[in-house]
Amino acid sequence: MKKMKRIGLLGGTFDPPHYGHLMIANEASWQCNLDEVWFIPAKEPPHKQMQNITDVKHRLSMLEIAINDNDSFRLCPIELDQEGPSYTINTIKRLRANFEQHIFFFIIGADMVQDLPNWKDIDELMTLITFIGVNRQGFERGVTDERNIHYIDVPQIAISSTILRQRLKKNKSIRYFLPDRVRTYIEENEVYG
Repeated sequence: MKKMKRIGLLGGTFDPPHYGHLMIANEASWQCNLDEVWFIPAKEPPHKQMQNITDVKHRLSMLEIAINDNDSFRLCPIELDQEGPSYTINTIKRLRANFEQHIFFFIIGADMVQDLPNWKDIDELMTLITFIGVNRQGFERGVTDERNIHYIDVPQIAISSTILRQRLKKNKSIRYFLPDRVRTYIEENEVYG
């Protein structure tokens, strides 16, 4: 019998992808004995519907550049061909149907763990997947249904895509916040104005 692959899933807008995303993926991979981590860019995240999100073409290109030097990182654009908000329950059902030989783990920050009770069809989702909860500064684990949540500690980097976009608007440096090739892509394509 063939061994089932252990796949970590890291979803987000990746607008832009940065070292915080890469560190979380790497630490989850190592600490949870994952074979691969798949980065899933959201087309229309339910919690960011009113925000301006950079064109998916640029987000995909930046993400491909950011992960291409790690053989266990993959780009999984499964949410980009669907209409409407990208709900995790729908993504997981599609992945499980298409990749029956894989076991999936969904990597989320502690802030999102606190919000899990509000996720679409969370009771069903909890039966389909194990969550990897990444401890995050300023967020307590809180009282959550922890049936399928495995917590890991990751070195804290106070960085976010929002901070990077704000720095770019003010013409501040983003060097050392993300891979140089991503920064070059942003500059050459004037992604953020």
